[in-house]
Amino acid sequence: MTETEWWRSAVVYQIYPRSFADSNGDGVGDLDGIRGHLDHLATLGVDVVWLSPVYRSPMDDNGYDISDYQNIDPLFGSLADLDALVDEVHARGMKLVMDLVVNHTSDEHPWFTESRSSKDNPKRDWYWWRPARDGTVPGEPGSEPNNWGSFFSGSAWEYDETTGEYYLHLFSRKQPDLNWENPEVRQAVYSMMSWWLARGIDGFRMDVINLISKDPALPDGEVRPGEEHGQLGRSVIDGPRVHEFLAEMHREVFAPLDRELLLVGETPGVTIEEARKYTDPASREVDMVFQFDHVQVDRGASKWDVLPFDMRVLRADLVQWQEGLAEVGWNSLYWDNHDQPRAVSRFGDDGECRVESAKLLATILHLQRGTPYLYQGDELGMTNYPFRTIEEFDDIESVNYFHESVRQGEDPDDVLARLRAMSRDNARTPMQWDDSPQAGFTTGTPWLAVNPNHVEINAARQVGVPGSVFEHHRALIALRHEEPAVVHGDFTMLVPDDDQLFAFTRRHEGTEMVVVANFSGKPAELPGVLADRCEGAELVIGDRTSTDLLPWESRVYRRAVS
Repeated sequence: MTETEWWRSAVVYQIYPRSFADSNGDGVGDLDGIRGHLDHLATLGVDVVWLSPVYRSPMDDNGYDISDYQNIDPLFGSLADLDALVDEVHARGMKLVMDLVVNHTSDEHPWFTESRSSKDNPKRDWYWWRPARDGTVPGEPGSEPNNWGSFFSGSAWEYDETTGEYYLHLFSRKQPDLNWENPEVRQAVYSMMSWWLARGIDGFRMDVINLISKDPALPDGEVRPGEEHGQLGRSVIDGPRVHEFLAEMHREVFAPLDRELLLVGETPGVTIEEARKYTDPASREVDMVFQFDHVQVDRGASKWDVLPFDMRVLRADLVQWQEGLAEVGWNSLYWDNHDQPRAVSRFGDDGECRVESAKLLATILHLQRGTPYLYQGDELGMTNYPFRTIEEFDDIESVNYFHESVRQGEDPDDVLARLRAMSRDNARTPMQWDDSPQAGFTTGTPWLAVNPNHVEINAARQVGVPGSVFEHHRALIALRHEEPAVVHGDFTMLVPDDDQLFAFTRRHEGTEMVVVANFSGKPAELPGVLADRCEGAELVIGDRTSTDLLPWESRVYRRAVS
């Protein structure tokens, strides 16, 4: 590992600022609130803090719709507050990475305000504008330039009466897509990124970065049975010039700087082959990718088509990515983020065995090859929220889906059941600091309700308490920092056909780490191949050394090998 690959041994902690800590009692988290809890992160041992967007925004998509890239939304504080946060993060030996959304902007960004003002405005071509289909009436259903559907329901095209044309928005209609084919757009983005790096931040997590290149022909997508709109497919995902654009970005923004920086690409729909291209050090594009295969194993045609969870499917998918990036490339390891429901509720047992299953998920996460990412509350074993009505939801994706589904005749209770399982709002309930009325998050009324289980699940009850989920994460992070085999070791799957066990080894220069986990609510016996490996080995994570595993029990052993 070279000095420029420091991130291989790092652990990243994602903060969703709205929900982390509120310093002024307005019910919304802010930058000063984050500063007040940095010691929590330092105690945990993480190396990098990743902030979800805090830029100026109308908050149509909670900050992922940016109206000013070089300013902080007053909801979160000021540029001075951000500068102070960077200084205090650095003072604790950590780095700060900012979330950056450059596939699209807010429709209130000055670039788009100019672009939509007239067809001959100099910034018209900064976004994707197209006339109605030939032979159709502009603005009428069916006249859209193609049949693409938005990720947030409905068409990906919005008719604009000012100029009588449509603009492309892969997400909300208030999030128009930037046209990266235009070199002026790219240079404006690179200039903005350089401005932030000069201000002292340590890199970027690039939102949906593999969607920035579209096929200029904008061909219709496949329409699946029962769906109204066409799939985006490879006309958008890992598009024709995306690798060219990212190599140019790295060359112009990152390469000139002699600093330890991190560039992470969120890449929905990415294949293993494409992920290798993105993260191959020789390509100089991004350091690692976020891929989504493992968080789609319990869904069918869409995220709302919830399937029964099958550990074997999840295990096979994780192993596929471990093997696929073994020789070239690097992966981001995660269970949760601001877009995913809580892993303990999804893949574990959020009832009687919540603590044990949270520890197991942590053990599997931290011991794989790749860089682990914790989302706020993971270290406490936070769970999904018991939503009862649509009025309790805030997320635009969830609310749109509910109303569109009900409009199409679906039973509201069935739709709510799917939302409870998969809504992004599950990850966005306030951080649970203590057992006070608002969990120590705010002295006011929180923007999204606090989970009622905060009385039992909170940081005050776990930090420094042996056996807690927090201390388990802390031990795993320390192990990554201290044991080279966790960072550099190869990955070999054990007992791949077992219905309960998730077991593998990480081997490097005479040391083998053996990970055994009973990924089920039933006891399990270690088969001979595992019992032999564990016998006489050093137990570094876990409480028991017997040949049987309790429900959701996980262990990590270390042994010398020739």
